[in-house]
Amino acid sequence: MKNSNPIIIFENIEKNFGSLKVLKGITGEIQSGEVVAVIGASGCGKSTLLRCFNRLERIDHGSLVVNGMELSQPNFQTQQLRQLRTQVGMVFQQFNLFPHLSVLENLTLAPRKVLGKTAKESAQIAGLYLEKVGLFDKASAYPEQLSGGQKQRVAIARSLCMNPQIMLFDEPTSALDPELVGEVLQVMQQLAAEGMTMVVVTHEMQFAKEVAHRVIFMDKGVVAEQGAAYEVITNPQSDRLRTFLSRLDKV
Repeated sequence: MKNSNPIIIFENIEKNFGSLKVLKGITGEIQSGEVVAVIGASGCGKSTLLRCFNRLERIDHGSLVVNGMELSQPNFQTQQLRQLRTQVGMVFQQFNLFPHLSVLENLTLAPRKVLGKTAKESAQIAGLYLEKVGLFDKASAYPEQLSGGQKQRVAIARSLCMNPQIMLFDEPTSALDPELVGEVLQVMQQLAAEGMTMVVVTHEMQFAKEVAHRVIFMDKGVVAEQGAAYEVITNPQSDRLRTFLSRLDKV
C-alpha cells in the first residue's frame, strides 16, 4: 500500500433523506492502494457513504474529492459523471446484471458504449477478466443459469472491464448462500493483493481482519472508531464496537 497518497478525501460530509440525517459530518480519506472495510449495524450510513463515492448519492454538505474530482460542486457535468463512473467501479448486493444479456454481453456493453472499444477489443478484455474470476467457460451463459456466487464474480469482472482505479463493494456477499461466500471473497482478496484501491462495506469480519488495511466502524451516521483492521477487530476500544462484534459472533 502506498502511503500519503489519498485517492478519496471527504471532509465534514452530510447526507439527509428528508428529515432523516444519515451521514452526520464524516471526515476521512482513503489512500491509493488501500483496502478499507466499512462496518456497522444496518442503517448506520455505511452504504450511503459508499454510494456518495461514485455520486449515486449527492452529499448535502461538506467536500468530497474522488481521484481529483470534486463531487460536491453544484455544476457537476454529465461528462464528469461519466468519467467518474469509468474510474470508480461498484459491485452491489444484488449483482445488477442484465438478465436478457449473456455473461459476455454484460461485460462488453460498457467498454463499447462508454470507452468506445470495438466489439473485438471488448471481447478480449472481457475474456481476460472472466479468466481472472474463474468463469471463462460461462461467457455464453445467461445470469439465470448461474449461481449467486457466479453472478457476483461476473459483476466484479464487469466492473474490472472498465479498468477502474477504485472498486466499491456494497455488502457483496450478503445475498449469497454461505457456501458461495468464499469464492467471491477469494476474488476480492486477489484484487487486494494486486494493489487495487477497495472500499468494502461488509459483515465478513474474517475477511476484514485478514485483507483490509483499515476498518471504519460507523454508528448512527458517524465514524465511531477506526484504525488498523486487525487491531480494531481484535481489540475494540469502544463499547459500541464491542457490542456490534459480539452480536456478529452469535449469528
